Amino acid sequence: MLPFMKMHGLGNDFVVVDARTQDIALTPALIKGIAHRQFGLGFDQLAVIEEADAADAHLIFYNADGSTSAACGNATRCIARFLMEQTGKSELHLTTQRGSLFARDAGEGLTSVNMGAPQLSWDEIPLAEDMDTLELPIEGGPTATGMGNPHCTFFVEDADLIPLQEFGPRYEHHPLYPERTNVQVAHVVAPDHLRMRVWERGVGVTLASGSSSCATAVAAARRGLTGRKVRIDLDGGTLWIDWREDGVWMTGPTMHVASGSFTRQFVESLTS
Repeated sequence: MLPFMKMHGLGNDFVVVDARTQDIALTPALIKGIAHRQFGLGFDQLAVIEEADAADAHLIFYNADGSTSAACGNATRCIARFLMEQTGKSELHLTTQRGSLFARDAGEGLTSVNMGAPQLSWDEIPLAEDMDTLELPIEGGPTATGMGNPHCTFFVEDADLIPLQEFGPRYEHHPLYPERTNVQVAHVVAPDHLRMRVWERGVGVTLASGSSSCATAVAAARRGLTGRKVRIDLDGGTLWIDWREDGVWMTGPTMHVASGSFTRQFVESLTS
């Protein structure tokens, strides 16, 4: 009825639907139904692969609450790996609402994606008003960064001690962020090494987040806590972030867990 793939990057999990060969009508009710981890399949984000005239594919991302996201770094890496294996290419050009993204095979089973230049001005992120994005007028002085979606990064003594279930939603809906925000807590392990945990807007606590990792690496470099090339340890594993002149490159492993199809009964129960 509706073929899908289940993938994850460090436990940041996705349902991927390939719309290049089938007509798909994804309603908010269907997206939220698929996202439910008891009554559906469960995901942090749902990604749709579409045809693109001037690129290898176009990607669209949905959060578990049915809202859209312009960027999803780990899902982009997972889909890039799938498309590389499908086409035999080692480099890809993908388009998203965030813009053009370039992916490549990094060797040893790792996949790299250039997530583009970070958005550092208040109106690009966006914030509600003009202010210095390096240290927001919020308790804890977090840094705001845009990676096609908004981020709020807190640098703390020990990220593992922060109760994210309470901490995350408090700042996801902060009035300074009119489109809500992803929330990260991180601490410095070494000048090239960070420990980070994340609350994703529209999702909740996730084991990893690619765009959050990019935003945290940028924030740490801007604040002089690290260099521009760092290892980031998340709850689900490790990503390597390199903020270069051409954008923020993210490298890590991916996993294609399974392929299958949603039944007619399940789809019709959410669309009828």
